Amino acid sequence: MALPAPAPSRVFAELVPAQAPAPLTPAQAGRGGPPAPSGREVHVSGSAELSAGPDRARVSVRLGSRKEAAGAARSSVTRRLEYIVQAARQRGVPVCIIFSDFGKMQNVCNLLIEKLGTSVTISPPRFYHTPEAVDTLRRQVCVAAVGNTRQKAQEVCRLFGQSLGKPLLIREEETREWGGHTESHLPNSPDLLTLQERIQNATAYASCRVFAVFEIKGKENRRNKLL
Repeated sequence: MALPAPAPSRVFAELVPAQAPAPLTPAQAGRGGPPAPSGREVHVSGSAELSAGPDRARVSVRLGSRKEAAGAARSSVTRRLEYIVQAARQRGVPVCIIFSDFGKMQNVCNLLIEKLGTSVTISPPRFYHTPEAVDTLRRQVCVAAVGNTRQKAQEVCRLFGQSLGKPLLIREEETREWGGHTESHLPNSPDLLTLQERIQNATAYASCRVFAVFEIKGKENRRNKLL
């Protein structure tokens, strides 16, 4: 059986030699000097992939009462609802039962079930990301990709005994996002999932690929290399 064709090679870094100086223009000749020589460059591409767990959880609480009189039933539900509000306030969580602290969420839900018994129904938590959390993930993955690209360029320069200079160009080439939920798009998850499984299903992912051009300053300082 014939072997499959090898995959095409990919270049992740490129050292660009210095270009020959351009001839003087009449204006440059009148100033009495040649233009500044263009330095050597290293061209690199780099990428990063990060994930972020949900930062909010929504829990729905439903109360019921089996009192025979309608007035007594309404009074019973009102007292239970006041208890829920009080319990939420005492634990420093939003009264709307949207939690940012998942440990407090579990404590409050367990307390309500313990105190109110079968008269209260608490839905499984539905996890999601706020817009601020999504923006933070986007920034972090871009910064991480740039950092990886700079590190790659530095290692390439060191391989040839050169010193990395300032960046001349940084371009974001591709950004991908997948997974995660937003408050306006919360899917229904099976009730049998554990808390950790729900958090994992709501985790958001992002990847970024950047291209950068750095200046090559010249021979690497031996003292810095030893450090």
